[in-house]
Amino acid sequence: MFLKPLPQASCVRIAVTLALHVFLPSTALAAEPEWSLGVYVGQYYDSEPAGVIQGRANFFGQYLMAITGSKTVWRSTTLPLSLELDAMLGQQAGVASLAELAVAPALRWDVGRLGNVVQTSLRLAPLGVSYTSEVSPLERGPQGQGDRALNYLFIELAFSRPAAASNEFFVRLHHRCAVYDLLNNYGANGEDFLALGLRYRF
Repeated sequence: MFLKPLPQASCVRIAVTLALHVFLPSTALAAEPEWSLGVYVGQYYDSEPAGVIQGRANFFGQYLMAITGSKTVWRSTTLPLSLELDAMLGQQAGVASLAELAVAPALRWDVGRLGNVVQTSLRLAPLGVSYTSEVSPLERGPQGQGDRALNYLFIELAFSRPAAASNEFFVRLHHRCAVYDLLNNYGANGEDFLALGLRYRF
């Protein structure tokens, strides 16, 4: 009994699939990570987010320890760009003890490899929501007023080894603010933390 020949379209699909398995590494065929989980610690400084980069920041004895997680909700088919929903739960201690919960959509740009050694990504979340268990004394204006709910912003650079791309080290500027007095006009800057963290993407 003779076998029925496969349609030409099926033969082409099989040949392409076999070629991909032979000539591409397995990581190239694997799905991109959709979730992440990480931790970070940071120290408070007294200027807007860019102040620490420009050398205009003074660090105070207020510290933040946080866990963070994200979920990819969109990924470009033509650019190394994706949109993630990022959330954090943190505890501040030092000058004041308070908890913080924040959520923000974040754009992730996979910049590429630096010298074929380090994979680099930039993440930016300009608009989010942050809520603290009480008003921090570092966020009160001249009249002693402040809000527990403020805008949440973060800027982050993440680094990983190409051989272990799921494990990232990152530097984050963590910021709470009134968006140039749109949320209140108490005259306070909000809070800024320079943080270092580790993340696992899966």
